[in-house]
Amino acid sequence: MNGALEGIKVIEWAHWVVGPLAGSILAELGADVIKIEERTGDRMRGLTHVKGQKIERNWLFEYANRSTRSIAIDLETQKGKEIIYEFIRKADVFLHNFQAGIPEKLGLDYETLSRYNPRLIYAQGSGWGLNGPFLDKPAYAPIMESRSGIMQLVAGPGKPPIPAPGALGDVITSIILVPTILAALLARERLGAGQKIDVSGLGSLIFLQGCSVSNYFIGGVEEQTLIRAQARNPLWNYYQCADGKWMFLAMLQSDRYWPNFCEAMRVKHLEKDPRFENSEARKQNARELISILEEIFSTRPLSEWLEHFEHQWELVYAPVQSIPELVTDPQVIANEYVMDFNHPVYGMIKVLGFPYKFSRTPASVKGPAPELGQHTEEILLEMGYDWEDIVRLEDEGVI
Repeated sequence: MNGALEGIKVIEWAHWVVGPLAGSILAELGADVIKIEERTGDRMRGLTHVKGQKIERNWLFEYANRSTRSIAIDLETQKGKEIIYEFIRKADVFLHNFQAGIPEKLGLDYETLSRYNPRLIYAQGSGWGLNGPFLDKPAYAPIMESRSGIMQLVAGPGKPPIPAPGALGDVITSIILVPTILAALLARERLGAGQKIDVSGLGSLIFLQGCSVSNYFIGGVEEQTLIRAQARNPLWNYYQCADGKWMFLAMLQSDRYWPNFCEAMRVKHLEKDPRFENSEARKQNARELISILEEIFSTRPLSEWLEHFEHQWELVYAPVQSIPELVTDPQVIANEYVMDFNHPVYGMIKVLGFPYKFSRTPASVKGPAPELGQHTEEILLEMGYDWEDIVRLEDEGVI
């Protein structure tokens, strides 16, 4: 069955993570995403060593470029630009994440491309937005994360910042960019015209912290990182089990769960104890209760606690898992959030599945990240070029 975006054509001229990942998501939702690369390739292709070891294909490139098609073009040549302009005439979306000034220099800015296709959605993932003194500055994930406040939020006020692993700033920008593109496509259907849209890494990271930012703006409170020994609600905290693994309790309405929790923990005698009998008392005596619970949790391994809690008490909890543990999590497996994929180089591997589900138009993995220029001839033939045209363009160094 075809994907939800079947028939939508996207021209992706992007590098690193933000633009390519957004393109990959659109492709797996059904769009035909053509990745335009310089003849030297996306810069991320050049990362061939991880921790000093040479790898065949860069894992980050594989993650961010799955299911797209690649064509390699020298964009500094006039004929190369003409190929792009022909693509634009038939495209729905042009997607890029180059810093300000580069598209204008190459004739790939909105004003130029919209002349070839007024219905074009020109989508850019920027680092810093459309205005301001940092408009034309480079923007890598840790730089955006540090400026956005999220490093300090995770660490807590007055403490050394904690950088987030995994290019968090790039990924959240890509995720927000996709529905913005879809909204622009819907607006085009209603209003009949395309437009330029921008989603920035700085803005996306601030938006990601919406609860904490609003807490400060409205309540005047700068949130603190949860410190186990100082948790004001011992039932909203995490505890280490006998095997060194951790369980997180998330019972915000603690009075509602307190009787059942006492029964589950076999501390029924504490239910009416004046020190702990209601949320305010537990808050005042939190350190004492946390100490009691730490001792109890340390008597059994995590697996036994999970089995013990599962059946009758209707508590809110979860294991604190590592990435390797996701592949055996029954909830993850049941929803295919991690999938098996037969990669042409690596063989059968685990890959990310989809957090979104469609009953009629499911998302699907169309293929691995493309080799540089892998689909050049195929795409040009689809665009109406013949083999003589293709050979001539190759001889002239355009493709």
